[in-house]
Amino acid sequence: MKIGVIVAMDKELALLLHLLENPTETEINGFTFHTGTIGQAEIVAMKCGIGKVNAAMGTMTLIDLFKPELIINTGVAGGTGGNAGILDIVVGTRVAYHDVWCGPGTEWGDAAGCPRFFHTTDMVNSLPCLHEGDTVKHGLVCSGDIFVSDPEVVSRIRSLYPDVDAVDMESAAIAQVCYLRQIPFACMRVISDTPGADDNIAQYQNFWEEAPQHTFDMLRQIIQELTD
Repeated sequence: MKIGVIVAMDKELALLLHLLENPTETEINGFTFHTGTIGQAEIVAMKCGIGKVNAAMGTMTLIDLFKPELIINTGVAGGTGGNAGILDIVVGTRVAYHDVWCGPGTEWGDAAGCPRFFHTTDMVNSLPCLHEGDTVKHGLVCSGDIFVSDPEVVSRIRSLYPDVDAVDMESAAIAQVCYLRQIPFACMRVISDTPGADDNIAQYQNFWEEAPQHTFDMLRQIIQELTD
């Protein structure tokens, strides 16, 4: 099975690459693709860059050149004060935009020609490793082109999506490209901080100082269970 894995930042990529066996690098269109194996799976890992446009461009390039059977987006996200706390893993069963509105007659989050919610694949969401312990949550991830740190922004997002569990800047764009290209998509994000909290930035910085490798190791378990 060929699986594409997409992260947004170098810090996330560093936590991911040690999982690859026999890695090689290929640079195409300004993106570096790291190919290798995890167990029985052929992996193509990449850093797309921060934000929706980078995410969409990276995803399309990966799909066109490597023809993956599944794409997994992983990395970090901000919490929303809901069910997921710092170091919890949020499995995005649904993904949506919190900064898209196409005008009268449409709902907030509707991207033209696409549903308001992008549903991720049960092929991944149903795996046993994602239903063990109380640090793995399943829910809604919302994306937009802003690093969310203002409590008023969190409140606005929650007014649109009361059940949102995590916010990031890439997942919905990756999900939209996968939807348009009919590629199964999964989303798994680790909560690094609580946007709007008084110590939000300190939380984020301390999170990286104590890089939670075990949360990225969940990816190895997912891939092993997919290919067993």
